[in-house]
Order: sequence, then C-alpha cells, then structure tokens
Amino acid sequence: MQPDWRPKLDANGLRRRGAALADIRRFFADGGVLEVDTPVLAPYGVTDPHLGNLTTHAPDGTWALQTSPESAMKRCLAAGSGPIYQLGPAFRDDPSGRLHRSEFTLLEWYRPGFRVDALMREVEALVRQLASHAPAATALDYGDCFLRYCGVAHDVGTVELRQCAEQHGLNNAASWARAELIDWLFSCCVQAQLPGLCFVVAYPADQAVMATLDPNKPGRSTRFELFWDGVELANGWVELADAAEQAQRFDEDNARREALGLPSIPVDELLLAALRAGLPPCAGVALGVDRLLMQAWGADSLAAVRPFSDAPS
Repeated sequence: MQPDWRPKLDANGLRRRGAALADIRRFFADGGVLEVDTPVLAPYGVTDPHLGNLTTHAPDGTWALQTSPESAMKRCLAAGSGPIYQLGPAFRDDPSGRLHRSEFTLLEWYRPGFRVDALMREVEALVRQLASHAPAATALDYGDCFLRYCGVAHDVGTVELRQCAEQHGLNNAASWARAELIDWLFSCCVQAQLPGLCFVVAYPADQAVMATLDPNKPGRSTRFELFWDGVELANGWVELADAAEQAQRFDEDNARREALGLPSIPVDELLLAALRAGLPPCAGVALGVDRLLMQAWGADSLAAVRPFSDAPS
C-alpha cells in the first residue's frame, strides 16, 4: 500500500490558512512594522527549564533549533531596526499532543516605546483580525486567579503548595520544587477555568522570564499571557534591557535545570552583547499561530490546522 502523501489540509484548508498568514502580514504592514527573518539554527539554546531545545549536528558543531526568534530579533532591535515581527517555524522538544508539536508556527513582534497595556490592545486587535467572532477580552490578575481556582495564594510556603497540589491529584508533590509546583497548579487548576478571551496580568517576579519588574507593583512583573477558553495563545512583556540582570537570570535558570537533573545550557553571549550595546525600551510578545487558528476555526487540535501531519510531532 502506498503511503498517504497528501497534505493534511485539503485545497480549501490550504487557501484558508494562506489567507490567515496574509492577514497577519497585512496587519503589520498597515501598522508600519517591519518583517524580519532570523536563523532557525543558532549556537545557543534557551536556559528556561520549562523549554526543551532540539539540536542538530553540523560540521562546525552542535546547533540549536530555535524555540523562539527572540534573541536574534533583540539583536536587530539593538542595531536600530525599529518595530519588527517574524512569522515562521519554531521548535521545542515537546511530546506530541492536542496542543503541542515539536515544530509549530510562531508569530513574534516587538514594539519600541510600547507599554504593556498598548501591546495587549494590539494583541487583541490581531486576534480579531483573524477571528472576528472572538469574545471581548478581559484582564485578570495572576494572584487573584491563583487564589480563586487553587484555594491558596501563590506566595504561600512550599509545604502548603505541595499539600494543595496533592489535593488536586499530583501524587509525587513532595519531590517537586516550589517553582515547578506553582507552574503545575496554574496549568492544571487555573488555566482550564479562565473565561473566554482572557489576559492574565502581573505575573510574580519569580516568573518574569525576560520581563521587567513592575515599579508600581512590588513583587510583580510586566508579563502577561493571553488565553482563549483555557488555551494559551500568547506570552508577552516589557523587555528586560539590563545585561547584568539578564546574565543573572540565565545563571538562575541553569541552577534550576541542575536541580531538576536537566543539562546546563551555554549562556547566549550574543544576546548579552546586544543588551550591553543598548536595547531600546520596548515590549514584545510571542503568539502561537496554530493555536490561534485552532480556536478561530473551532478545530480540536493543532494537527487539524497545519498543512501536514507527517512533520515531527
């Protein structure tokens, strides 16, 4: 029997997806945002312990397939590019599932001079460009969501977090570190209950990733995430521009990786050099295009909106 060589999407599906990608490019062209294309292979991966790097071997060494174009795009910003976006493939060492694939389509953009509220409005406008039927967006505080749906505050002690996780079905909670408990509780207890199109804002400082800390909210960052019926679509913030602080966060990530038994990741010296040269004040966001199309089309999985199902999953 011959293998089924046909694309997962039929001709109408291919046209529909192509029209959506064209709409994205039109949205940014109308807003004066420049499209850039950066390498998908780079000498550095990401240190974030929650992200897995896929690597490949070349004659000149081992290279990482990028989980996001963030590092290279920030080098463009530091070189004076102005507002930029990128639309293309990204790669993560994730198990296959309804919402996860090793290769997926990512949209990332950066807006010099934007505050987080302006970027959130632009994110919602883009969602409406592709899904006019999307519900009106609401904004909920991270701490309020955590307390409401988990029954404890996110900043209680580790013992209380472990007890809460056990009550919600995590059998080996006693062996989990604090940061991983908080992430698990949010993913399993909070996310599925978020209503409609919902921004979760004011993430705790210890979950800032590459975000600045909010000077008006002690212990909070400028990070936000967007969810649609509990499906995470986007992750954004006002960008950290301090090279020394970023280097410290890389070291903290690697310390957490070591505690979890994960390999250490070499620090991205090119990004640190760009930050030392001067990153303009800006806000940036990454949005999963396949997830947005899945929600906009009423599909049940990422595979239903991607052209091929024989790519790595």
